[in-house]
Amino acid sequence: MYTLTQRKIKVVMLKPKPSIETIQPYQGGKPIEEVQRELGITDIIKLASNENSLGPSPLALQAIAERAGQVHLYPDGNAFYLKNDLAAHLGISAEHLILGNGSNDVLQLIAEAYVAPDDEVIYAAGAFVVYSLVTKLCSATAVVVPMQHDTHDLSAMTAAITDKTKVIFVANPNNPTGTMVTADETAAFMEQVPDDVLVVFDEAYYEYVLRSDYPQTLPYVLAGRNFIITRTFSKIYGLAGLRIGYGIAPPALIETLNRVRQPFNCSLVGQAAARAALKDTAHVKKSQTSNIAGKAFLYEAFDDMGFRYTETEGNFIMLHLAQLGTDIADGLLQKGIIVRPIGGYGYPNAIRVTIGTQQENERFVRALRGNL
Repeated sequence: MYTLTQRKIKVVMLKPKPSIETIQPYQGGKPIEEVQRELGITDIIKLASNENSLGPSPLALQAIAERAGQVHLYPDGNAFYLKNDLAAHLGISAEHLILGNGSNDVLQLIAEAYVAPDDEVIYAAGAFVVYSLVTKLCSATAVVVPMQHDTHDLSAMTAAITDKTKVIFVANPNNPTGTMVTADETAAFMEQVPDDVLVVFDEAYYEYVLRSDYPQTLPYVLAGRNFIITRTFSKIYGLAGLRIGYGIAPPALIETLNRVRQPFNCSLVGQAAARAALKDTAHVKKSQTSNIAGKAFLYEAFDDMGFRYTETEGNFIMLHLAQLGTDIADGLLQKGIIVRPIGGYGYPNAIRVTIGTQQENERFVRALRGNL
């Protein structure tokens, strides 16, 4: 019998394509379990990943329990019932929807389907890091436009468009700054964007925004523009661990995205939980109310301590410091509080903190006072 020992093997490490070597693996907020292992701390709160501090809807938990006994079965790869529920919720047809393993999955599908190596992709400096990752994945050219007052500068992004521009990513609200572009700014922007450029509005924190001047972007989709909206069940719906996101786009774009979508990319349990969470409007309202109260409490505490912060439309706050954010985050970690340093976004002297429950917010403020 032939075995590997019968010939000398020369080990040659296979090199990836050049663009992959420029990618740094995505680093999320530290999991609670990792901090427990590393530091031996048990009383830990996580305020690093913009999760809903209230947790998921009780209806979602019930749906999870009911479907748990069926996890030996593959899910509906087309997510028929969830897409129909979402369509009714949004007032559109199911043909305008694609489901993803989180909205990050949808962002990658967009790049894989539409971005070629000779294309340019425009996004803002200090915007969600996944735009950079998917651009590099496709070996395309990134055109990174500086922000203005920690906010997307849509006029500058328009000015950056060339005949090679294929996609423009706009996070609204933006992570990690929490800022948003307005309806008027968006309308002026869309008037200037050529029809053959794909615009992607990443609205992961859509349900947290209560301002009247927030742009409602569905009309661009329904008008048939090359426009895609991405949203998620990971944030206000509290289902981050089940990874259900979705895209809203004209049916022709959805049909293309489905060509590169992996089969069964949304789990059976996740689909059931998302359907239940969508029905629980009381839980969404409770989450919004809790976020408003927590934001006010933290603003007041930061003002009292003399800290500058960027006002947010999400469920997190970017806090500016006089020292490295990594140092502050490490100090808080020793006290069992996980926050996110954001030097990788171009803010070395800042941290991002999720707005938690009142008890979590109070503990964070006490620890922050003692850490400076």
